[in-house]
Amino acid sequence: MYLQTANEALETSNEELKSSNEEMQSINEELQSANEELETSKEELQSVNEELSTVNNELQIKVADLSRANNDMNNLLAGTGIGTVFVDHQLRILRFTPAATQLINLIPSDVGRPVGHLASNMVDYDRLVADVQAVLNTLKPHELEVLTTEGRWYAMRIQPYRTLENVIEGAVITFVDTTELKEAQDALRRLAVVVHDAHDAITVQDLEGRILAWNPSATRIYGWSEAEALAMNVRDLVPAALQEETLAQMRKLSRSESVEPYRTQRLTKDAAVIDVCVTATALVNKAGQIYAIATTERKEKFAGNKEASS
Repeated sequence: MYLQTANEALETSNEELKSSNEEMQSINEELQSANEELETSKEELQSVNEELSTVNNELQIKVADLSRANNDMNNLLAGTGIGTVFVDHQLRILRFTPAATQLINLIPSDVGRPVGHLASNMVDYDRLVADVQAVLNTLKPHELEVLTTEGRWYAMRIQPYRTLENVIEGAVITFVDTTELKEAQDALRRLAVVVHDAHDAITVQDLEGRILAWNPSATRIYGWSEAEALAMNVRDLVPAALQEETLAQMRKLSRSESVEPYRTQRLTKDAAVIDVCVTATALVNKAGQIYAIATTERKEKFAGNKEASS
């Protein structure tokens, strides 16, 4: 009886161990499956990490390119000497170039402030805000001349700021210093009155001999109209035998050498040869460079002399 009971207990323990073994085997399979899933997840994470690293490197390159492009743009804008102010739709300042401070009192901390809140150095012009708003409303550029309190003239242009996608994100205000040009225009207007009424032929030619200016007396003496002369070269007025002499005089002037008034000959529109006395002057810009030659030519009669003399 005791053996039978022990045997039954042993069989029961055996079955329990078998059941436990099956459970352990099942758990082991589940652990193995979980391990395989972890391995797969690890590989996926490693792949994602590699992709993120690649994307991060690409972003770093793009950030470096963007920073370089931004630096290039800032240096370009500053180097042009053109005053430039960028504003958004609310007319708040986004950025500006150093030259713009000559017209609007700007400091770096003004970025983000409405342009209308800043003091202007422009004389008798208080419509900047209204003009910028009008450009944003109509998308049509606006141009005008403004004078600063220092007496300098600027060509101001307001135009929409367009992105590469043709989206309007604000406006750009540019100021180009035209003081020297305006002074030159005024001087030329005064000179034009003198030149127009002069009895002598007055011409201007570039260093290649192309005629740039031609007064009424030049038309009277030589016969070509101003429109015809402006399409000509000074060589067209010089007899073939005297062209080398004329070129030598031009070369002397181009080297800043002085040239005394000299007698020579010129051709008229009807191919007649006339005697003239020429006074030539080199025109020099503010950089000291010769850019053109002005001549005053007086028709004369040289008794018994048909040859040009220097």
